[in-house]
Amino acid sequence: MQGLIAGGRMHPALEGLIVGFALAAVLVGAEYLLLRRESAERAERYKKKIEFDDTQRRRLRSLMRFCVFIPVGFAAAFWLMFR
Repeated sequence: MQGLIAGGRMHPALEGLIVGFALAAVLVGAEYLLLRRESAERAERYKKKIEFDDTQRRRLRSLMRFCVFIPVGFAAAFWLMFR
């Protein structure tokens, strides 16, 4: 078994898992920033402090639940495509 330093290739499922984690992190981060900006605009308009409303919290929570499955799906897809 060759190591990664010796020129071996990473297992496709592990590679897919890493790509899936990165994609999930980007999705959650982008959604958080967009929701934060929307909350800031609303807070400025109504002269209140910045906080997520119930709909925004549920939206972010549902996206985070979906993102739990992205790495597993990418790992399976990479394993099937590149084995």
